Amino acid sequence: MTILAMETTQGACSVAISRAGTLLAQEFVVMQRGHAEHLLPMVETVRRRAGVSFAALGMIAVTVGPGTFTGVRVGLAAARALALVHKVPILGVGTLELLARAAVDMSQPDGTGILAAIDARRGELYIQGFDAGGVPLTGAMVVPAADAGGKGAAHMVLPGIKTGFLVGTGAHLLQSDLPEWRVNDEIVLPDAAVLAQAADLWRHRAGHVPPAPLYLRAPDAKLPAHG
Repeated sequence: MTILAMETTQGACSVAISRAGTLLAQEFVVMQRGHAEHLLPMVETVRRRAGVSFAALGMIAVTVGPGTFTGVRVGLAAARALALVHKVPILGVGTLELLARAAVDMSQPDGTGILAAIDARRGELYIQGFDAGGVPLTGAMVVPAADAGGKGAAHMVLPGIKTGFLVGTGAHLLQSDLPEWRVNDEIVLPDAAVLAQAADLWRHRAGHVPPAPLYLRAPDAKLPAHG
C-alpha cells in the first residue's frame, strides 16, 4: 500500500510517502509558524519526488495531537480534504504515540519503557507512557510540569518498568526527577517519515470517517471581552 503521511502538530512541518513500509520520499522543515502555507506545496513536492500519483494512494495518515491548536487543525483539515477528494481512508495517530514509535528500535525489551513528553508551555506537559514495543500503557494526558517528574512520571508506566527512554520536547524537563531514564536527543519532534513507515501498525484504525483532534486542554487564545 502507498501511504501519504503528514505531521504539523509541533515546531516542524513534515510530509512523507511510503510503499509497503519503504520510504519513497520525505521532507522535514523546522518552523514555528506557516504550516498552513507550506503543507500542501510540500505534499506536491514529495509526491513528485516519489513519482506517485494521487490515484495510487491507498491511505492518508496524519497526527491528531496533542500539539498546537493551529498545527493540529492544519494537518487534519488537509488530510480530510485529500482523503475526500481522492476517496481513500484516513488514519489518525497521536503525536505522543508517533514519538514513542521512533524510539522503539532503540529501547531494550527487558523491563524498559518509553516516556513521550511534549512541552505544552504554561508550565504543563503532554505526556504518555509506552512499553518497549511502543504499546501505550496510559492515555495521553496533560500534567503540570512540576508534577510530571518523580512519583508522577513513575505512575505513567506499569510496575516493573523503571527505566527507558525519554523523548520529545519535554524530555529534559523530566530527566532531573528521573535520572535512571535516558533522554534521546535524536527524537525531539514528530516526523511524518516515521508515520509513513509505521502506518500499517495502526491500519485497523483507518476509515472514511475523519479522526477527531486530540487537544487535551482549552486553547491559549481568548476571545476579547464584550463591552
